[in-house]
Amino acid sequence: MGAPSDTIAAIATAWGEAGIAIVRLSGASAAEAAGAVLRFGGGAEFPPPRVMCLASLTDEGGRVIDRVLAVYFRAPRSYTGEDVVEIHTHGGTLAAQLCLESLFRRGVRLADPGEFTKRAFLNGRIDLSQSESVLGIIRSRSAEALRAAARTLSGELSSFAGGIREDLLELQSSLEVGLDFPEEGLPYRSAEDLLGSVSTLKLSLEDLLDRCSVGLLLREGIRVALTGRPNVGKSSLLNALLKQSRAIVTALPGTTRDVIEESITYRGVPIRLVDTAGLRSPADEIEASGIARTRAELKRSDVCLWLLDGSLPLDDEELSYIEQLRDKDHIVVLNKADLTPAVTEDTIRALSPESPVLSLSSKTGSGLDLLKDAILSLTTDSGALDAGLNVTARQLGEVRDALSAIAEAETAIADGLGQDAAASLIAAARLCLERLLGLRCDDALLDSVFSRFCVGK
Repeated sequence: MGAPSDTIAAIATAWGEAGIAIVRLSGASAAEAAGAVLRFGGGAEFPPPRVMCLASLTDEGGRVIDRVLAVYFRAPRSYTGEDVVEIHTHGGTLAAQLCLESLFRRGVRLADPGEFTKRAFLNGRIDLSQSESVLGIIRSRSAEALRAAARTLSGELSSFAGGIREDLLELQSSLEVGLDFPEEGLPYRSAEDLLGSVSTLKLSLEDLLDRCSVGLLLREGIRVALTGRPNVGKSSLLNALLKQSRAIVTALPGTTRDVIEESITYRGVPIRLVDTAGLRSPADEIEASGIARTRAELKRSDVCLWLLDGSLPLDDEELSYIEQLRDKDHIVVLNKADLTPAVTEDTIRALSPESPVLSLSSKTGSGLDLLKDAILSLTTDSGALDAGLNVTARQLGEVRDALSAIAEAETAIADGLGQDAAASLIAAARLCLERLLGLRCDDALLDSVFSRFCVGK
Protein backbone atom coordinates (compact mmCIF):
# COMPACT_ATOMS: atom_id res chain seq x y z
CA MET A 1 0.00 0.00 0.00
CA GLY A 2 2.09 2.91 -1.27
CA ALA A 3 1.52 6.64 -1.14
CA PRO A 4 0.03 8.39 -4.22
CA SER A 5 2.63 9.81 -6.61
CA ASP A 6 0.83 13.05 -7.56
CA THR A 7 1.53 16.43 -5.95
CA ILE A 8 -0.99 17.94 -3.56
CA ALA A 9 -1.42 21.36 -1.99
CA ALA A 10 -3.63 23.02 0.61
CA ILE A 11 -3.74 26.00 2.92
CA ALA A 12 -2.39 24.62 6.20
CA THR A 13 -3.44 27.52 8.43
CA ALA A 14 -6.89 28.59 9.57
CA TRP A 15 -8.98 30.90 7.40
CA GLY A 16 -9.24 34.54 8.40
CA GLU A 17 -7.00 37.51 9.06
CA ALA A 18 -3.70 36.58 10.70
CA GLY A 19 0.01 37.31 10.61
CA ILE A 20 0.73 34.63 8.00
CA ALA A 21 -1.02 31.98 5.93
CA ILE A 22 0.87 28.85 4.87
CA VAL A 23 0.34 27.02 1.59
CA ARG A 24 1.82 23.52 1.80
CA LEU A 25 2.75 21.29 -1.15
CA SER A 26 3.85 17.65 -1.12
CA GLY A 27 4.87 15.36 -3.96
CA ALA A 28 7.50 14.80 -6.61
CA SER A 29 6.80 18.08 -8.44
CA ALA A 30 6.37 20.25 -5.35
CA ALA A 31 9.53 22.28 -5.92
CA GLU A 32 8.90 22.64 -9.67
CA ALA A 33 5.31 23.85 -9.15
CA ALA A 34 6.28 26.25 -6.38
CA GLY A 35 9.17 27.60 -8.45
CA ALA A 36 6.76 28.45 -11.25
CA VAL A 37 4.77 30.87 -9.06
CA LEU A 38 7.71 32.32 -7.12
CA ARG A 39 10.39 34.77 -8.21
CA PHE A 40 13.55 35.04 -6.16
CA GLY A 41 15.74 38.13 -6.00
CA GLY A 42 18.44 38.56 -8.63
CA GLY A 43 17.11 35.67 -10.69
CA ALA A 44 18.25 33.15 -8.08
CA GLU A 45 17.29 29.51 -8.38
CA PHE A 46 14.94 27.77 -5.95
CA PRO A 47 16.58 27.89 -2.50
CA PRO A 48 18.47 24.88 -1.11
CA PRO A 49 16.64 22.58 1.32
CA ARG A 50 15.77 23.89 4.79
CA VAL A 51 16.71 27.50 3.98
CA MET A 52 13.87 30.00 4.20
CA CYS A 53 14.12 32.64 1.48
CA LEU A 54 12.28 35.81 0.53
CA ALA A 55 10.43 35.66 -2.77
CA SER A 56 7.71 37.36 -4.81
CA LEU A 57 4.47 35.48 -5.40
CA THR A 58 3.33 36.19 -8.96
CA ASP A 59 0.12 35.72 -10.95
CA GLU A 60 -0.30 34.36 -14.49
CA GLY A 61 0.90 37.62 -16.01
CA GLY A 62 4.01 37.76 -13.85
CA ARG A 63 2.61 40.55 -11.66
CA VAL A 64 3.58 40.46 -7.99
CA ILE A 65 0.72 39.40 -5.67
CA ASP A 66 2.60 39.27 -2.38
CA ARG A 67 6.04 39.15 -0.82
CA VAL A 68 6.41 35.73 0.77
CA LEU A 69 8.83 33.35 2.45
CA ALA A 70 9.44 29.90 0.98
CA VAL A 71 11.16 26.83 2.39
CA TYR A 72 11.89 23.48 0.70
CA PHE A 73 12.18 20.09 2.46
CA ARG A 74 13.72 17.41 0.24
CA ALA A 75 12.50 13.81 0.51
CA PRO A 76 12.76 11.78 2.67
CA ARG A 77 13.57 14.39 5.35
CA SER A 78 10.14 16.01 5.45
CA TYR A 79 6.85 15.59 7.25
CA THR A 80 5.36 13.42 4.52
CA GLY A 81 8.57 11.71 3.43
CA GLU A 82 8.14 13.38 0.00
CA ASP A 83 9.41 16.68 -1.41
CA VAL A 84 7.56 19.38 0.55
CA VAL A 85 7.41 23.14 0.00
CA GLU A 86 5.80 25.69 2.30
CA ILE A 87 4.94 29.17 1.02
CA HIS A 88 4.29 31.69 3.81
CA THR A 89 2.09 34.51 2.52
CA HIS A 90 0.74 37.41 4.51
CA GLY A 91 -2.34 36.49 6.52
CA GLY A 92 -5.84 36.73 5.13
CA THR A 93 -7.60 34.54 2.62
CA LEU A 94 -6.92 36.20 -0.74
CA ALA A 95 -3.12 35.92 -1.19
CA ALA A 96 -3.02 32.28 -0.05
CA GLN A 97 -6.07 31.40 -2.17
CA LEU A 98 -4.58 33.01 -5.31
CA CYS A 99 -1.35 31.11 -4.64
CA LEU A 100 -3.29 27.86 -4.37
CA GLU A 101 -5.21 28.53 -7.59
CA SER A 102 -1.96 29.23 -9.47
CA LEU A 103 -0.59 25.89 -8.27
CA PHE A 104 -3.75 24.08 -9.42
CA ARG A 105 -3.23 25.49 -12.93
CA ARG A 106 0.18 23.82 -12.92
CA GLY A 107 -1.16 20.31 -12.32
CA VAL A 108 -1.19 20.28 -8.53
CA ARG A 109 -4.42 19.07 -6.94
CA LEU A 110 -6.16 20.00 -3.69
CA ALA A 111 -5.23 17.69 -0.81
CA ASP A 112 -7.92 15.55 0.77
CA PRO A 113 -8.61 15.95 4.52
CA GLY A 114 -5.63 14.56 6.45
CA GLU A 115 -3.77 13.58 3.27
CA PHE A 116 -0.42 15.06 4.33
CA THR A 117 -0.47 12.98 7.52
CA LYS A 118 -1.76 9.95 5.59
CA ARG A 119 1.23 10.21 3.26
CA ALA A 120 3.53 10.48 6.28
CA PHE A 121 2.06 7.17 7.49
CA LEU A 122 2.21 5.45 4.10
CA ASN A 123 5.83 6.56 3.65
CA GLY A 124 6.81 5.17 7.05
CA ARG A 125 7.49 8.49 8.76
CA ILE A 126 5.02 7.73 11.56
CA ASP A 127 2.82 4.76 12.45
CA LEU A 128 -0.97 4.82 12.62
CA SER A 129 -1.15 5.46 16.37
CA GLN A 130 1.13 8.49 15.97
CA SER A 131 -0.96 9.68 13.02
CA GLU A 132 -4.10 9.67 15.14
CA SER A 133 -2.30 11.52 17.93
CA VAL A 134 -1.73 14.44 15.52
CA LEU A 135 -5.48 15.06 15.56
CA GLY A 136 -5.39 14.69 19.35
CA ILE A 137 -2.88 17.54 19.55
CA ILE A 138 -4.99 19.72 17.25
CA ARG A 139 -8.17 19.12 19.24
CA SER A 140 -6.69 19.18 22.75
CA ARG A 141 -8.84 21.22 25.12
CA SER A 142 -6.53 21.16 28.13
CA ALA A 143 -2.84 21.11 28.96
CA GLU A 144 -3.14 17.53 30.27
CA ALA A 145 -4.76 16.37 27.01
CA LEU A 146 -2.02 18.09 25.01
CA ARG A 147 0.72 16.39 27.05
CA ALA A 148 -1.00 13.01 26.61
CA ALA A 149 -1.19 13.56 22.84
CA ALA A 150 2.49 14.57 22.77
CA ARG A 151 3.40 11.35 24.61
CA THR A 152 1.55 9.35 21.97
CA LEU A 153 3.09 11.31 19.09
CA SER A 154 6.56 10.75 20.53
CA GLY A 155 5.96 7.00 20.31
CA GLU A 156 5.08 5.92 23.87
CA LEU A 157 1.92 4.13 22.75
CA SER A 158 3.72 2.55 19.79
CA SER A 159 6.58 1.38 21.99
CA PHE A 160 4.33 0.01 24.74
CA ALA A 161 1.85 -1.72 22.41
CA GLY A 162 4.64 -2.84 20.06
CA GLY A 163 6.49 -4.52 22.92
CA ILE A 164 3.37 -6.44 23.97
CA ARG A 165 2.76 -7.40 20.35
CA GLU A 166 6.29 -8.82 20.08
CA ASP A 167 5.78 -10.87 23.25
CA LEU A 168 2.46 -12.18 21.89
CA LEU A 169 4.08 -13.10 18.58
CA GLU A 170 6.92 -14.95 20.31
CA LEU A 171 4.51 -16.86 22.56
CA GLN A 172 2.20 -17.72 19.67
CA SER A 173 5.13 -18.90 17.55
CA SER A 174 6.52 -21.16 20.25
CA LEU A 175 3.10 -22.75 20.74
CA GLU A 176 2.33 -23.24 17.06
CA VAL A 177 5.75 -24.69 16.21
CA GLY A 178 5.35 -27.23 19.00
CA LEU A 179 1.82 -28.10 17.83
CA ASP A 180 2.66 -28.29 14.11
CA PHE A 181 6.04 -30.03 14.34
CA PRO A 182 6.01 -32.31 17.39
CA GLU A 183 8.67 -34.53 15.78
CA GLU A 184 11.24 -31.73 16.11
CA GLY A 185 11.48 -32.41 19.83
CA LEU A 186 11.13 -28.77 20.84
CA PRO A 187 10.83 -28.11 24.59
CA TYR A 188 7.27 -28.66 25.77
CA ARG A 189 5.65 -25.76 27.56
CA SER A 190 3.77 -26.87 30.62
CA ALA A 191 0.34 -25.45 31.34
CA GLU A 192 1.75 -23.75 34.43
CA ASP A 193 4.55 -22.08 32.46
CA LEU A 194 2.15 -21.00 29.70
CA LEU A 195 -0.36 -19.66 32.22
CA GLY A 196 2.36 -17.55 33.81
CA SER A 197 3.33 -16.03 30.45
CA VAL A 198 -0.28 -15.29 29.52
CA SER A 199 -1.01 -13.76 32.93
CA THR A 200 2.00 -11.44 32.55
CA LEU A 201 0.76 -10.32 29.14
CA LYS A 202 -2.69 -9.76 30.59
CA LEU A 203 -1.24 -7.45 33.27
CA SER A 204 0.62 -5.49 30.58
CA LEU A 205 -2.56 -5.10 28.53
CA GLU A 206 -4.49 -4.00 31.62
CA ASP A 207 -1.86 -1.34 32.24
CA LEU A 208 -2.08 -0.22 28.60
CA LEU A 209 -5.88 -0.13 28.81
CA ASP A 210 -5.76 2.04 31.95
CA ARG A 211 -3.40 4.53 30.30
CA CYS A 212 -5.48 4.63 27.12
CA SER A 213 -8.76 5.00 29.04
CA VAL A 214 -7.39 8.03 30.87
CA GLY A 215 -6.09 9.40 27.58
CA LEU A 216 -9.50 9.07 25.90
CA LEU A 217 -11.11 10.94 28.79
CA LEU A 218 -8.51 13.69 28.41
CA ARG A 219 -9.17 13.78 24.66
CA GLU A 220 -12.96 13.58 24.66
CA GLY A 221 -13.76 14.82 28.17
CA ILE A 222 -15.79 13.20 30.94
CA ARG A 223 -19.45 13.24 29.87
CA VAL A 224 -21.55 14.13 32.94
CA ALA A 225 -25.35 14.03 32.82
CA LEU A 226 -27.27 16.27 35.24
CA THR A 227 -30.52 14.44 35.95
CA GLY A 228 -33.33 14.50 38.46
CA ARG A 229 -36.91 15.61 38.96
CA PRO A 230 -38.03 19.03 37.67
CA ASN A 231 -37.03 22.05 39.79
CA VAL A 232 -34.30 20.34 41.80
CA GLY A 233 -31.76 22.82 40.42
CA LYS A 234 -30.12 21.07 37.44
CA SER A 235 -29.98 24.20 35.30
CA SER A 236 -28.87 26.29 38.29
CA LEU A 237 -26.04 23.81 38.92
CA LEU A 238 -24.99 23.95 35.26
CA ASN A 239 -24.87 27.76 35.40
CA ALA A 240 -22.95 27.69 38.69
CA LEU A 241 -20.34 25.30 37.32
CA LEU A 242 -19.98 27.35 34.13
CA LYS A 243 -20.01 30.62 36.07
CA GLN A 244 -22.45 32.04 33.54
CA SER A 245 -26.18 31.91 32.79
CA ARG A 246 -26.28 29.27 30.07
CA ALA A 247 -29.56 27.54 30.95
CA ILE A 248 -32.93 29.16 31.68
CA VAL A 249 -33.86 28.94 35.37
CA THR A 250 -37.48 29.43 36.46
CA ALA A 251 -39.77 28.11 39.16
CA LEU A 252 -41.96 26.56 36.45
CA PRO A 253 -41.45 22.76 36.24
CA GLY A 254 -40.46 21.40 32.84
CA THR A 255 -38.62 24.51 31.59
CA THR A 256 -35.71 22.47 30.18
CA ARG A 257 -37.10 20.58 27.18
CA ASP A 258 -33.89 19.69 25.36
CA VAL A 259 -30.35 18.58 26.15
CA ILE A 260 -27.91 21.46 26.78
CA GLU A 261 -24.19 20.63 26.64
CA GLU A 262 -21.29 22.81 27.79
CA SER A 263 -17.69 22.11 28.87
CA ILE A 264 -15.38 23.18 31.66
CA THR A 265 -11.80 22.14 32.43
CA TYR A 266 -10.86 21.13 35.96
CA ARG A 267 -7.37 20.04 36.99
CA GLY A 268 -6.50 19.66 33.32
CA VAL A 269 -9.44 17.36 32.54
CA PRO A 270 -12.32 18.47 30.26
CA ILE A 271 -15.73 17.87 31.86
CA ARG A 272 -18.69 17.87 29.44
CA LEU A 273 -21.77 18.90 31.40
CA VAL A 274 -25.13 17.89 29.97
CA ASP A 275 -28.28 19.48 31.42
CA THR A 276 -31.33 17.33 30.77
CA ALA A 277 -35.10 17.57 31.04
CA GLY A 278 -36.56 16.72 34.45
CA LEU A 279 -37.80 13.15 34.84
CA ARG A 280 -41.52 12.98 35.56
CA SER A 281 -44.78 12.06 33.82
CA PRO A 282 -44.69 14.42 30.80
CA ALA A 283 -47.26 17.19 30.49
CA ASP A 284 -47.15 17.27 26.66
CA GLU A 285 -45.46 15.75 23.60
CA ILE A 286 -42.56 18.20 23.66
CA GLU A 287 -41.72 17.40 27.27
CA ALA A 288 -42.07 13.67 26.53
CA SER A 289 -39.48 14.03 23.75
CA GLY A 290 -37.14 15.85 26.16
CA ILE A 291 -37.50 13.09 28.75
CA ALA A 292 -36.75 10.44 26.10
CA ARG A 293 -33.54 12.31 25.29
CA THR A 294 -32.70 12.42 28.99
CA ARG A 295 -32.92 8.65 29.24
CA ALA A 296 -30.73 8.27 26.14
CA GLU A 297 -28.20 10.68 27.66
CA LEU A 298 -28.10 8.62 30.85
CA LYS A 299 -26.86 5.65 28.81
CA ARG A 300 -24.25 7.71 26.94
CA SER A 301 -22.76 9.55 29.90
CA ASP A 302 -19.67 8.50 31.82
CA VAL A 303 -21.08 9.84 35.10
CA CYS A 304 -24.62 10.64 36.20
CA LEU A 305 -25.34 13.34 38.76
CA TRP A 306 -28.69 12.55 40.35
CA LEU A 307 -29.89 15.84 41.84
CA LEU A 308 -32.28 16.02 44.77
CA ASP A 309 -33.77 19.08 46.39
CA GLY A 310 -32.31 18.64 49.88
CA SER A 311 -34.89 20.97 51.34
CA LEU A 312 -37.80 18.64 50.44
CA PRO A 313 -38.57 15.07 51.58
CA LEU A 314 -37.87 12.22 49.15
CA ASP A 315 -40.79 10.73 47.27
CA ASP A 316 -41.20 7.16 46.02
CA GLU A 317 -40.26 8.03 42.41
CA GLU A 318 -36.94 9.55 43.50
CA LEU A 319 -36.15 6.46 45.57
CA SER A 320 -36.79 4.23 42.57
CA TYR A 321 -34.44 6.28 40.38
CA ILE A 322 -31.65 5.95 42.93
CA GLU A 323 -32.08 2.17 42.73
CA GLN A 324 -31.79 2.30 38.92
CA LEU A 325 -28.37 3.97 39.16
CA ARG A 326 -26.67 1.05 40.91
CA ASP A 327 -24.93 -0.16 37.72
CA LYS A 328 -23.88 3.33 36.58
CA ASP A 329 -21.08 5.57 37.85
CA HIS A 330 -23.08 8.20 39.67
CA ILE A 331 -23.12 10.76 42.45
CA VAL A 332 -26.21 11.67 44.43
CA VAL A 333 -26.20 15.46 44.83
CA LEU A 334 -28.25 17.13 47.56
CA ASN A 335 -28.79 20.60 46.16
CA LYS A 336 -30.03 23.72 48.00
CA ALA A 337 -27.80 23.16 51.01
CA ASP A 338 -28.35 26.85 51.84
CA LEU A 339 -31.92 25.96 52.92
CA THR A 340 -33.09 23.97 55.93
CA PRO A 341 -32.39 20.32 55.09
CA ALA A 342 -35.18 17.76 54.86
CA VAL A 343 -32.81 15.07 53.52
CA THR A 344 -29.25 14.49 54.72
CA GLU A 345 -26.27 12.61 53.32
CA ASP A 346 -26.78 9.98 56.02
CA THR A 347 -30.34 9.47 54.78
CA ILE A 348 -29.10 8.64 51.27
CA ARG A 349 -26.30 6.41 52.53
CA ALA A 350 -28.79 4.41 54.56
CA LEU A 351 -30.93 3.89 51.45
CA SER A 352 -28.06 3.28 49.03
CA PRO A 353 -24.76 2.57 50.84
CA GLU A 354 -22.73 2.25 47.62
CA SER A 355 -23.81 5.65 46.24
CA PRO A 356 -21.37 8.58 46.61
CA VAL A 357 -23.33 11.53 48.02
CA LEU A 358 -22.53 15.14 48.76
CA SER A 359 -24.35 18.37 49.58
CA LEU A 360 -23.92 21.65 47.77
CA SER A 361 -25.62 24.91 46.96
CA SER A 362 -25.86 26.12 43.38
CA LYS A 363 -26.92 29.49 44.77
CA THR A 364 -23.93 30.13 47.05
CA GLY A 365 -21.39 27.94 45.24
CA SER A 366 -20.49 25.89 48.30
CA GLY A 367 -19.46 22.32 47.51
CA LEU A 368 -18.85 22.86 43.77
CA ASP A 369 -15.13 22.01 43.91
CA LEU A 370 -15.91 18.93 45.99
CA LEU A 371 -18.32 17.85 43.27
CA LYS A 372 -15.70 18.29 40.53
CA ASP A 373 -13.17 16.34 42.61
CA ALA A 374 -15.73 13.55 43.06
CA ILE A 375 -16.34 13.39 39.29
CA LEU A 376 -12.62 13.03 38.63
CA SER A 377 -12.15 10.41 41.34
CA LEU A 378 -14.92 8.26 39.79
CA THR A 379 -13.32 8.25 36.36
CA THR A 380 -9.58 8.73 36.79
CA ASP A 381 -6.76 7.92 39.10
CA SER A 382 -5.11 11.30 39.70
CA GLY A 383 -1.68 9.68 39.43
CA ALA A 384 -2.59 8.15 36.05
CA LEU A 385 -3.12 11.56 34.41
CA ASP A 386 0.63 11.95 34.00
CA ALA A 387 0.80 8.61 32.19
CA GLY A 388 -2.34 8.94 30.02
CA LEU A 389 -1.97 8.18 26.31
CA ASN A 390 -4.19 10.24 24.01
CA VAL A 391 -6.13 7.71 21.92
CA THR A 392 -9.29 7.49 19.87
CA ALA A 393 -12.30 5.29 20.62
CA ARG A 394 -11.10 2.98 17.81
CA GLN A 395 -7.69 2.54 19.41
CA LEU A 396 -9.19 1.96 22.85
CA GLY A 397 -11.52 -0.65 21.35
CA GLU A 398 -8.56 -2.56 19.89
CA VAL A 399 -6.82 -2.62 23.28
CA ARG A 400 -10.02 -3.84 24.96
CA ASP A 401 -10.46 -6.57 22.36
CA ALA A 402 -6.82 -7.67 22.82
CA LEU A 403 -7.29 -7.85 26.59
CA SER A 404 -10.53 -9.79 26.18
CA ALA A 405 -8.79 -12.35 23.93
CA ILE A 406 -5.92 -12.79 26.39
CA ALA A 407 -8.34 -13.17 29.29
CA GLU A 408 -10.10 -15.93 27.32
CA ALA A 409 -6.74 -17.58 26.62
CA GLU A 410 -5.94 -17.52 30.33
CA THR A 411 -9.28 -19.18 31.09
CA ALA A 412 -8.77 -21.78 28.34
CA ILE A 413 -5.38 -22.77 29.74
CA ALA A 414 -6.65 -22.89 33.32
CA ASP A 415 -9.60 -25.08 32.22
CA GLY A 416 -7.32 -27.46 30.29
CA LEU A 417 -8.89 -26.76 26.88
CA GLY A 418 -5.60 -27.29 25.06
CA GLN A 419 -2.73 -25.17 23.81
CA ASP A 420 -4.22 -24.92 20.30
CA ALA A 421 -7.18 -22.94 21.69
CA ALA A 422 -4.79 -20.70 23.61
CA ALA A 423 -2.64 -20.13 20.50
CA SER A 424 -5.69 -19.03 18.50
CA LEU A 425 -6.73 -16.51 21.16
CA ILE A 426 -3.18 -15.19 21.51
CA ALA A 427 -3.13 -14.67 17.73
CA ALA A 428 -6.42 -12.73 17.97
CA ALA A 429 -4.90 -10.44 20.62
CA ARG A 430 -1.84 -9.85 18.45
CA LEU A 431 -3.99 -8.91 15.44
CA CYS A 432 -5.80 -6.31 17.57
CA LEU A 433 -2.50 -4.62 18.42
CA GLU A 434 -1.39 -4.78 14.80
CA ARG A 435 -4.55 -2.93 13.76
CA LEU A 436 -3.88 -0.43 16.54
CA LEU A 437 -0.37 0.23 15.18
CA GLY A 438 -1.42 0.16 11.52
CA LEU A 439 0.60 -2.95 10.74
CA ARG A 440 -2.61 -4.45 9.40
CA CYS A 441 -5.04 -2.00 7.84
CA ASP A 442 -7.03 -1.53 4.66
CA ASP A 443 -8.15 1.50 2.69
CA ALA A 444 -11.48 1.66 4.54
CA LEU A 445 -9.72 1.94 7.91
CA LEU A 446 -7.31 4.60 6.64
CA ASP A 447 -10.14 6.59 5.06
CA SER A 448 -12.03 6.45 8.35
CA VAL A 449 -9.00 7.63 10.36
CA PHE A 450 -7.82 10.46 8.11
CA SER A 451 -11.24 11.78 7.02
CA ARG A 452 -11.57 13.31 10.51
CA PHE A 453 -8.57 15.58 9.85
CA CYS A 454 -8.84 19.06 8.39
CA VAL A 455 -7.65 19.86 4.86
CA GLY A 456 -4.01 20.92 5.05
CA LYS A 457 -2.94 18.52 7.80
